[in-house]
Order: sequence, then structure tokens, then C-alpha cells
Amino acid sequence: MAKDISKGQAEAKIREYIIKFEKEHMGRGPEDTLVDIMGDIIFIRLKGVLTAAEKTLANDAEGKSLVKQTRVRLLEASRKMLEKNIEEITSIKVISMHTDISTKTGERIIVFTMDSNLENNYQQER
Repeated sequence: MAKDISKGQAEAKIREYIIKFEKEHMGRGPEDTLVDIMGDIIFIRLKGVLTAAEKTLANDAEGKSLVKQTRVRLLEASRKMLEKNIEEITSIKVISMHTDISTKTGERIIVFTMDSNLENNYQQER
């Protein structure tokens, strides 16, 4: 794909894919999604990803830990698929993926480190 689209269009495609992934594999979509490409990093911020049941569970320390562990395991189970799709969208190899979720705010952060600088691969936006 690369040079035939702009950085903004690539970010939009990643955003679209991540929202679809969250709905299909995590059970619900986020309330808001931000994707930002910075050099060799793709930063994804998902707001409002916790279900009502997860919010209730997260009212004590044990529940918070359970919600975090479950979400991490679910994402880890889909890691290869996520990386493959990000590579297809960007035409660049994923080196690593990092994630965390806040049981306080219901926000998830996903960071992909890529094999090369993504910004060099897109048309300059006018």
C-alpha cells in the first residue's frame, strides 16, 4: 500500500481495523479511537472499552487484576492476527506490540513498534 496513500489515510485504515477487531474479538467496540503514526511507532488509544460487567468487577483490587489479566490474554490470543493485519495495512513488518488497559478510565493503549519509519512510506498530505 505505502506511497499511494497519505499518513492520515493509513491512520484511518488502522483505526477502522482496530474498531472492527475490538467488536468482533473483544465483544464491543470502543467509544472513541485515536491512531497516531510517529516514526516507527503506531500509537492506538481506545476509550470506553470496558463492559458493564468489567466495570463492576473492577470495583476491588482482585477484580481489577482479573479484568486486566483477561483482557491481556484475549489480546495475546489474537496477537498474530493483529500483527498480520497491521503489516498488511502498512506494508511494514511489526517488531513488537505492547498494550495496557486502565480499569479506572476504561482506556486501552496499544503500541506497535515497526521495522522501519512509517512516515517515510506515505504521500505528503497537502
